[in-house]
Amino acid sequence: MSDSISTLTARIQTFVDAREWRQYHNAKDLSVAISAEAGELMQHFVWQQPDQIEQRVDSRRDEIASEIADVAILLFELADNLGFQLGEVMERKLEHNETRYPVEKARGNNRKYNEL
Repeated sequence: MSDSISTLTARIQTFVDAREWRQYHNAKDLSVAISAEAGELMQHFVWQQPDQIEQRVDSRRDEIASEIADVAILLFELADNLGFQLGEVMERKLEHNETRYPVEKARGNNRKYNEL
């Protein structure tokens, strides 16, 4: 199965259109849904200490994967609905981040770009 962004986006849109859900999938509601699904993903890790996280991932792997997929599906649909080529905007952002976080300054620390 292909996992290219365009192939997955087309499959998502086919799924939505078959159910006539596009009327409900405006930018605001998709953004809210992304946030809600990200919250469900975060619930797997809330109150977990660093030494507990790996065990949590192992024991709830399928549930966590499902939440990650929910976020991604909604994100792919939102980007497509707004006319963004998700791969292209991601590549541009990665290039921008490469200049904001040069390896020689950013390696091994978690400071924000304006603190490097």
